[in-house]
Amino acid sequence: MTHGAMSTLTIQKPVSARKALICGMGGQDGSYLAAHLLDLGYTVVGTSRDAQAARFDGLTRLGIRDRVTVESMSLVDFRSTMQVLSRTQPDEVYNLAGQTSVGLSFNQPVETFESIVIGTVNLLEAIRMLGRPIRLYNAGSSEMFGNTGDQPAGETTVLRPCSPYGIAKATSFWQIAQYRQAYSIEACTGILFNHESPLRPERFVTQKIVAGACRVAAGEQDVLSLGDLSVRRDWGWAPEYVVAMHRMLQTETLEDFVIATGQTTSLEDFVREVFASLGLDWRKHVVRDPALTRPSEILSGQADTSHATARLGWTARSRMKDVARMMVEARRDSQAPVIRRAA
Repeated sequence: MTHGAMSTLTIQKPVSARKALICGMGGQDGSYLAAHLLDLGYTVVGTSRDAQAARFDGLTRLGIRDRVTVESMSLVDFRSTMQVLSRTQPDEVYNLAGQTSVGLSFNQPVETFESIVIGTVNLLEAIRMLGRPIRLYNAGSSEMFGNTGDQPAGETTVLRPCSPYGIAKATSFWQIAQYRQAYSIEACTGILFNHESPLRPERFVTQKIVAGACRVAAGEQDVLSLGDLSVRRDWGWAPEYVVAMHRMLQTETLEDFVIATGQTTSLEDFVREVFASLGLDWRKHVVRDPALTRPSEILSGQADTSHATARLGWTARSRMKDVARMMVEARRDSQAPVIRRAA
């Protein structure tokens, strides 16, 4: 996939000799990132709390399960983290682990904070103590910004998170920055806005909408209950975003980047697009349920992506309408391979 020039990028060693460790490889981003790195020639190792019991359905759907190895590791256990890094000796580590649902974080604030914050500190400390040239990518989130009004959020925007998940991600962001400054650890945070794919579970609203609309189209249900449809988000295509993750670790001097499409639309627009792609009028099937709203919510998420374009040569190719269409296509034809790139 070509996204433009990469004049600031540098290669540390031949790709065929490089090894990546993906913490959280079982999730959407971990699966797509593993596929991308394998395509580049990397040796890929992933982690799970219990490698023997983990299913890694995403890897199976992408047809790469037998091309990666898996290690049992708990990021909240420093000994476990240290042992795996010492044993696998990766060149690059991608920290995608931890509790990933904003909604769930309101019900599980402690688990959310610990899984994200302690996990990040353990990785940083393990890398510092090993003293090896390991580069670390940390998964941030647009939830760190909170409500920014009409101003697009960039790398220097003040962080005002309004969810337990956003608070945990903001804390890990500052941990990365502190270790980079104090100990010269080569680490950075990717501040990714919403990015979706067929690998999203239904607890995420985009997949809930796609699955519900497809069931309505098939006559399996009549009504889909949703919360606040006025919230506005920047929705992109996950297979493109993992390309940006990798590019961040190839720059000569690591820094943080906002990754997004730069286009913000409402949840109502997403719902309309999904139902329309199935020949349906969403207004006949969607009902609002106040119980599905969060205690506090970001009203609108807008992104300034100029830094990623200039420094990484990366620009999103797929927009919300493309994402909605590709997710519906994948859901309707469950026998087809999962789409790994934009059409």
